[in-house]
Amino acid sequence: MAKSTLSYTCSACGAVHKKWNGKCDACGEWNTITEEAPLSAGPSGKTLGAAKGRVIPLTTLASQEAPPPRTQSGLAELDRVLGGGLVPASAILVGGDPGIGKSTLLLQATASFARNGLNCMYISGEEASAQVRMRAQRLGLADAPVRLATETNLRDILTTLEAEKPDLVIIDSIQTMWADMVESAPGSVSQVRAACHELVTFAKRRGTAVILVGHVTKEGQIAGPRVVEHMVDTVLYFEGERGHQFRILRAVKNRFGPAGEIGVFEMTGGGLAEVANPSALFLSERGQTAPGSAVFAGIEGTRPVLTEIQALVAPSSLASPRRTVVGLDSGRVSTILAVLESRCGIPFAGLDVFLNVAGGMKVLEPAADLALAAALLSAREDVALPADMVIFGEISLSGALRPVGQAENRLKEAEKLGFSQAIAPDRTKADSGEGMRMRRLPDLVTFVGDMFGAG
Repeated sequence: MAKSTLSYTCSACGAVHKKWNGKCDACGEWNTITEEAPLSAGPSGKTLGAAKGRVIPLTTLASQEAPPPRTQSGLAELDRVLGGGLVPASAILVGGDPGIGKSTLLLQATASFARNGLNCMYISGEEASAQVRMRAQRLGLADAPVRLATETNLRDILTTLEAEKPDLVIIDSIQTMWADMVESAPGSVSQVRAACHELVTFAKRRGTAVILVGHVTKEGQIAGPRVVEHMVDTVLYFEGERGHQFRILRAVKNRFGPAGEIGVFEMTGGGLAEVANPSALFLSERGQTAPGSAVFAGIEGTRPVLTEIQALVAPSSLASPRRTVVGLDSGRVSTILAVLESRCGIPFAGLDVFLNVAGGMKVLEPAADLALAAALLSAREDVALPADMVIFGEISLSGALRPVGQAENRLKEAEKLGFSQAIAPDRTKADSGEGMRMRRLPDLVTFVGDMFGAG
């Protein structure tokens, strides 16, 4: 039998090395490489093949099982993102920028679950109990039957959970948890990985739902090893701009519901308020139509959402004109600019380009290509688009317009909000309503010619 060998892992970035080094070649940190026993070796050094385990019961794909029970929180937007409610024994990871409102959202959700009969605990590793109570009083939740604790020692937390047996526990945050069996500082890769593993294991063993709060890096990803996102059942991102009152709760992974679903909240003096109709909210401040504004009919998860894409094009005095993009994929914007110049003969050289999605919304689906191009051309030509028009469609590198999914839902949402005309790619499989007039166009050249009299 082959002899098991040790591995050496960097506690800062998680990189695995064949031998010990003073400096990690992956991240450049010093004295962060530690020795780890292989997974195939037990406490006595014996491999897993040395002792037999039990036979695992097998089933077929045709086996029928009841869907997991769910508990409604009373917050419809949160229940939508979770896939219909909270599932027992589920592990949920919530990430977001500092100060965006993660603790506020989870405190409101915990109080709502507690009032609905769940045994809830809120464990904070970042704030004192008095700070959490002050927030609860400000939100009008001081009478909610939520039990509170402030602790970072993972062993003490697990011992308390075993004794109390709660239905739901909030850990705020996973980066502050300290496992005494791991020799590294709290927040390191190995500490986060060990703490998450222990908490998820407890959730599955005891049937307790666990919600973990995670810090994010400057790139917007949850800090720590990516294996944490694989361990949990659901990964939620709480997004928004500090200057806007809107907040978006987005599910990027969900084993109990659709991924990509969003919930929309509005930050108020009394906490986060639900937004039942986000399209109306995002377009509520849209005044008189001006050049550079286009309304995009998008799909977020299972719901249609209309947003306003704003563009500004101005002469540049710089050798390399500026390209400032907020709420859109900058790589996609560069592609659309190149297609406009190459296929339509409309250059943007020597022009500064500024793009923004109104309300702090982030639009990442390719269906926004045509609305993005329309906003750019409207700003460049100083021609306002009709106020009652919505636009959607994907642009290929050849300049052709490609149809997108759920076109009928997009049109129904637009018609409900008072829009009477739409521009979509040819071969779009959707029937517009009686009050909606739809124009199907084959390529970007035709769109430019019809809308701006050029091509």
